[in-house]
Amino acid sequence: MSDDSEPGWFSEDAATFGDRLAGAREAAQMTQAELAKRLGVKLKTVTAWENDISEPRANKLQMVAGLLNVSIKWLLTGEGDGLEAPDEENALEADARSLIGEMRQVRSEMTRMSDRLGRMEKRLRGLLKEAI
Repeated sequence: MSDDSEPGWFSEDAATFGDRLAGAREAAQMTQAELAKRLGVKLKTVTAWENDISEPRANKLQMVAGLLNVSIKWLLTGEGDGLEAPDEENALEADARSLIGEMRQVRSEMTRMSDRLGRMEKRLRGLLKEAI
């Protein structure tokens, strides 16, 4: 957490309320769904906040700040107690790990779909032999 008042990564010039909310939520290792559940709001509400379509009312804003361990002022302006700018190297590492995980998932799904396609082809050949 920092109390820097100079413009930085999460300042009003560099980030929006939604950017700061998403950053704080991710730093707290929480999904949008988890945050929504803990706040007692719908998932689409949190998504709208993070996409800067809407902003929470004062009571929810206070709850968000408390849950994410940042100040209300930081969420609104980027000033006050909030997150440090992301470490470029760690951010890249995390992105790379995430990408590798996604690639493994796609490969697994492709293998499963290939097996399914093989079974379907075998059934089709059997149906065609019966028809002849």
